[in-house]
Amino acid sequence: MDEKIGTVAGAPEDVPGSLSLIGAVSLGTGVMIGAGIFALTGQTAALAGDLFPLAFIAAAVVVAFSAHSYVKLSNAFPSSGGIAMFLHEIYGPGTATGVYAIFMYASMVISQSLVARTFGSYILRVLPLEPATFWEPALGVALLALAFILNVAGNRVIQSAAGAMAALKIAGLAIFAIVGLRFASAANFTNGTNTAATGEASPMGFLAAVGLAILAYKGFTTITNSGGDIVNPHRNTGRAIIISIGICTVLYLAIATTVAGNLTLGEIIAAQDFSLAEAAKPAFGNAGVWFTVAIAVIATASGVVASIFAASRMLAMLARMKQVPHRHFGLPGTIRTHTTVYTVAIAMTLAASFDLRRIAAIGAIYYLIMDIAIHWGLLRHLRDRIPANRAIVITAIVLDVIVLGAFLWVKASTDTLSLYVSGAGIAVIVVSERLFMRSHTNADGTMDM
Repeated sequence: MDEKIGTVAGAPEDVPGSLSLIGAVSLGTGVMIGAGIFALTGQTAALAGDLFPLAFIAAAVVVAFSAHSYVKLSNAFPSSGGIAMFLHEIYGPGTATGVYAIFMYASMVISQSLVARTFGSYILRVLPLEPATFWEPALGVALLALAFILNVAGNRVIQSAAGAMAALKIAGLAIFAIVGLRFASAANFTNGTNTAATGEASPMGFLAAVGLAILAYKGFTTITNSGGDIVNPHRNTGRAIIISIGICTVLYLAIATTVAGNLTLGEIIAAQDFSLAEAAKPAFGNAGVWFTVAIAVIATASGVVASIFAASRMLAMLARMKQVPHRHFGLPGTIRTHTTVYTVAIAMTLAASFDLRRIAAIGAIYYLIMDIAIHWGLLRHLRDRIPANRAIVITAIVLDVIVLGAFLWVKASTDTLSLYVSGAGIAVIVVSERLFMRSHTNADGTMDM
């Protein structure tokens, strides 16, 4: 049985049993819906053309194969460190664990910045503050500040807030999809395949869109960072992952179809940072824009709160493992409080510095690399300890490699700067982590971890 493989590797601040199954699902869907459908619909349309709703379905298939590994690992090693703990069990203490964990952490913080900027872009649909180039990131930074306050308030406050916001946004998006589909025009589904990014829709463009759409689902991994707090974590962590992915798949398909049916491809791409608000106009008129903005505000807010909750826990676990340096800088409170401060500060800096498209591209690259490392490590190092299905894990690796390769190929033609930034970030992470590992490696090769 998976339950006998490992024990909960808790942190001092963990409160076992403080998160219910519903609370864990709320956190997972909070990140997924906040980052996904609002921020990425237009960008996937720019890559996949008329087929962009199918890109969300293909992404769900890829994520479903990936989720198998995370469910097995979560059942075996439930922990507030989540993926950091998984990588430690797979690769042991050292550079590999630190590098891949930081890739995941960076992807999570980038997603927070993406969602925060999306919050600002939707607010500006109803409050035309000028200049927009200032107010969009400023509103995003304000949201991150509010999310910080909620996170330091404690698990029960976060669970209550996440649960309420998850219920509101799922109900609101369901109304949007149901009513919007009644006004959808079949002609809009085949109104042309030209895309802004590639000029012509192509298989490579579709696969690149799948790579981007995976960001709409990767929030399920944040559930793994709550293992130290979830009721019956050996069972409920994996269940929360499966339920969250299922909810979001159904919702994403309905919403993407609604957008595709109410706007032409050109209109979707032109309004890619706020495409849902534009798609609401045919069905709801101007009132629909306000309705959609209200849902977007709730969804993005809950997404940021849940993502900070998970990322700060992961960074705290890395600090305890001595995989990353930690300094108090005179701050009061626990390590987890400090890592929450650092996480929000980094997210604020990114939200104020990057546009939505480049933020999303960098996050997708880092996440897919880390995901491949998880699957490969599970096959190579834990196959005798965890009863994972080899065929499913191998398929997950193959799909990740195909999607990542297509994404890099398209970005090399349309947005080389994002590749340069991603590459520079990878180099900095690898070199910094290697140097830090040497700082506490003994002469016999062992590490004080």
